[in-house]
Amino acid sequence: MKRIFTVFTFVSVVSLVAGCGKTSMQTPVSGEQAEKLAAPIVNNDGEKIGEVSLMETKDGVTIDIAAENLPPGLHGTHIHEKGECAPPDFESAGAHFNPTNKEHGFDNRRGFHLGDLPNLEVGEDGTVDVSLTTADLSLKQNVKNSILDHDGSALIIHADPDDYETDPSGNSGDRIACATLIK
Repeated sequence: MKRIFTVFTFVSVVSLVAGCGKTSMQTPVSGEQAEKLAAPIVNNDGEKIGEVSLMETKDGVTIDIAAENLPPGLHGTHIHEKGECAPPDFESAGAHFNPTNKEHGFDNRRGFHLGDLPNLEVGEDGTVDVSLTTADLSLKQNVKNSILDHDGSALIIHADPDDYETDPSGNSGDRIACATLIK
């Protein structure tokens, strides 16, 4: 069953994908152009384990994450500053997407990074299928909160839950999955 979350300014949510992204334009009912992007999610061995898709509408960016073969439980999830997912540790993705120079965490009085996302809950069967919406990010180029800048961005899934407070990454542990977002 797909879980659906709506995330407003106080909670950012996004998912990015590993490998080459695929973009397209759609025209929603409003008649306004909408950006759309989809990319694979890979594990530490570079194997595809799922897909993320993002679409920007007047309400913000909706991120759909579907993956399998993940450890059950809660996992910190963040948007990182570089569109690179070099296995096995995905350190190539850099730090969290943070154009506003805040600290980490939704519960941090000095936070949060725009790349901070809610924890993902992976089922006992190792799968997750979730939809998140954030008004804090953009897929439009040449805006400060765009995750599609000159080097793209990456969605990272961590081994442990994010505590939503500890700077710089919420004590969320190793990077276990990654998706690259590039326009």
